[in-house]
Amino acid sequence: MEQLSRGQRLPLATMTGNGRIVISLAANGVPLDFACFGLNAGGKLLAEPYMTFFNQSATPCGGVAMTPAPNGASFAIDTTRLPAAIDQLVITASVDGAGTLAQLGASALQLGDAARFPFSGADFAQERAAMLGTLYRKDGQWRFMAVGQGFNGGLDALVAHFGGAVTDAAPPPARISLEKRIEREAPQLVSLVKHAGVSLAKVGLSAHRAKVALVLDISGSMTSLYKKGLVQQFSDRILALGCKFDDDGEIDVFLFGSGVHRPAPMTLSNAPTYIQNVISRHPLEGDTRYGRAMEAVRKFYFPDGAGAERKAPVKGAIPVYVMFVTDGSTSDQPLTEKQLRQSSYEPIFWQFMGIGKGRKSKSKRLLAFADSDFPFLEKLDELSGRLVDNANFFSVASPDEHGDGALYDLLMAEYPAWLKLAKQHGVLA
Repeated sequence: MEQLSRGQRLPLATMTGNGRIVISLAANGVPLDFACFGLNAGGKLLAEPYMTFFNQSATPCGGVAMTPAPNGASFAIDTTRLPAAIDQLVITASVDGAGTLAQLGASALQLGDAARFPFSGADFAQERAAMLGTLYRKDGQWRFMAVGQGFNGGLDALVAHFGGAVTDAAPPPARISLEKRIEREAPQLVSLVKHAGVSLAKVGLSAHRAKVALVLDISGSMTSLYKKGLVQQFSDRILALGCKFDDDGEIDVFLFGSGVHRPAPMTLSNAPTYIQNVISRHPLEGDTRYGRAMEAVRKFYFPDGAGAERKAPVKGAIPVYVMFVTDGSTSDQPLTEKQLRQSSYEPIFWQFMGIGKGRKSKSKRLLAFADSDFPFLEKLDELSGRLVDNANFFSVASPDEHGDGALYDLLMAEYPAWLKLAKQHGVLA
């Protein structure tokens, strides 16, 4: 096997005759995250899906696929499947956690069974990331170059160097940092976050930013749902949505029965036992009052006017998406209607979900609710006197009735339309 030194080049054809190769990496001394960036002729990331790393294991074309390994990883590369716009594939490494590349022991990048590029801490100073090797096109052929160039700043610096797409709301480093936290702190959410991302992409909201609040009914009739863990499972799914809408890894939670309580936010670290812990502190209660809960939510996000009559839009930069869960009717209907009408002037969207036998179409106007358990929620769904339609409603027999993808599709059934209306009416900047 040929030993490569920094800067040395090899034609891919000398290593494989079919354009396919597996690049394996092994590191010792400090944990590393490995990634592969698909770059255009200008040396910039072609598109976000062409960054292959721990939370995005393959490119859309199938030309690059990553497999993690103990103290390393491997990238299966098929150059014949890569888009013509891909000019380079750059293999990188970044320190996971504290430390620098100077702490590396004997490590290596290996090209199939043909060649090996060794590297260690002696090749670096205090850098936290490095470009290890590059596959690039030259005269219609693919070649490999051993690089070994260090970067200060870790993975963030690499993303910035390759021109990762930056949105107005949050740069890729923040999203990547959150994705890494999810994998480390709450691996049970990884699949949910991916499903949420697919549903958001369908409605053009992949880069959308919003705050997410979960409002949970703690009336006594919810007892079995809490005991069976169904509320916990559903809460995990909403936390995953929150992770796509924001980069702080948490959602605000409100509990309501006869009163309203606001426990600490649900976060990646407290998620596994969150519902069990909050219910132990706030036992189930004997009444159900939507209006009080909605008023508390509004006062929390818009403290300047939640108690006053709104007569003009409150132009906000970031909307609030409220997931409101109940299994029964409310004893304060007039207050509830008032809160919904007043909040139509604010950048807040209410997604009501009733747990019972009633059913609702994604289109409000295609179905009559002859036998629904939730006539009042149906009324709210069509409530008059609002600046904009700021609510949607559907019902389920159980919180786990829908699969993850189907649920997230339901949650996005009317939110995108509200965003457009809210901007048109000056509710959203």
